[in-house]
Amino acid sequence: MLATPGPLPPAAAENQYAFEVKQDGQRAMIYLPGDGTIRVRARQGTDITTAYPELLPLADAFGAHSAVLDGEIVAPDEQGRSDFERLQQRMGLADSPAKAARMATRVPARLMLFDVVYLDGRLLTGLPYRERRQLLEGLGLAGPAWSTPAAITGHGAQAWEMAREAGLEGLIAKRLTSRYEPGARSKSWVKIKVHRLADVVIGGWVPGHGRLTGLPGAVLVGERHDGLLHYAGSVGTGWSHTERARLAGLLQVAATDACPFAQVPPVTGARWVLPRLVGEVRYTSRTRAGRLRHPSWHRLRPDLATDDPT
Repeated sequence: MLATPGPLPPAAAENQYAFEVKQDGQRAMIYLPGDGTIRVRARQGTDITTAYPELLPLADAFGAHSAVLDGEIVAPDEQGRSDFERLQQRMGLADSPAKAARMATRVPARLMLFDVVYLDGRLLTGLPYRERRQLLEGLGLAGPAWSTPAAITGHGAQAWEMAREAGLEGLIAKRLTSRYEPGARSKSWVKIKVHRLADVVIGGWVPGHGRLTGLPGAVLVGERHDGLLHYAGSVGTGWSHTERARLAGLLQVAATDACPFAQVPPVTGARWVLPRLVGEVRYTSRTRAGRLRHPSWHRLRPDLATDDPT
């Protein structure tokens, strides 16, 4: 079940919601059959169990119960905040268990659990969030690499202000009566970001000059609507030199002669790429045409598909 981006619920309705911190990591479903084994799958269904060996003891801690849990795998920074850039060092290691084990000591991951959809032979998707949350908290899942973060009913404005002051990405507001809708992007769950962020697809780039010769001076980004990639603007700031060089390599691999945008952007010297790289950018506002104002690069999002950025 996925959240829909939106604003805080109005004050008159905030007691109808629980507010959770928006984690900045890799979404995962945790399968615990009750036989001492565990299976961890990414949002796309990929088996990523071996990429996170620190989660294996959860099977023993859970005992003979059987369950399917929903959560987010994060890599906390020194202040305990989830850091997606740190987590990227752990992602993609499902086929390299030895390397995953070494990285687990250098960049520990933690599983943040926020829902239970199956428990001891009972499918729970039809229950309201309030009841599922009570069942989840009743499991007492707190361990060296997993926990159940708090959910606060009401007080949305205060929670948002605390998230902003703590430098967190935002909140998830979940309607207390909402049922679990597998695979759906539901308006019953609202994703409220502290900063204005947009997930965009890279469709092209413009070569840099001077010290940026041979590197992208800017990338041309778009957003998908009705199956078409619509130009959203040019992003030329926000990278370190290392990040820009890494992006240059990815763009070269994706080079194509065809413009992927629904309409060719009015940009001189553009070079086109296959629209398969998803990135996240910060911006101040949008023009009436939907273009991003003052966009700045934030990060690549290899965990997202180009047809479904979130």
